[in-house]
Amino acid sequence: MKKLLSAQQLRFGLVGVGNTLVDLVGYTVLFALGTPLVIANLISTTMGMALSFTLNRSFTFRAAGGGVARQVVLFLLVTGIGLWVIQPLVILLTRDAFAGLPETLAIAVPKFAGICVALVWNYVLYSKLVFRPAEELAKESE
Repeated sequence: MKKLLSAQQLRFGLVGVGNTLVDLVGYTVLFALGTPLVIANLISTTMGMALSFTLNRSFTFRAAGGGVARQVVLFLLVTGIGLWVIQPLVILLTRDAFAGLPETLAIAVPKFAGICVALVWNYVLYSKLVFRPAEELAKESE
């Protein structure tokens, strides 16, 4: 019987749940403490991204070698495209398909679709580009 998820994919999912919770809880607490909404969101998403980078680098992909500066730049580029290009594009492309649903679902379902597409984007590029094993990078530079 074929496994549904690899151990690495499971670790990626766990890290995603963790950084999403940090983002959501941080956002909620900061806003409740009187932080303006946009600033609360900026701080909480930054906290979530920092946790995501740290855990994906050390736990998910176990890529402690390979140059942290290179990994940070690529991580920010890949994650930024996922969050600010792919998600909005998927939302725009799918929102009309869900227009007949109740308003909350009509907004949430395209967002969820965008999250799913960006999640696949992130996993593929994190594993193939951002957090490639140091051995692979060393072989390429020879």
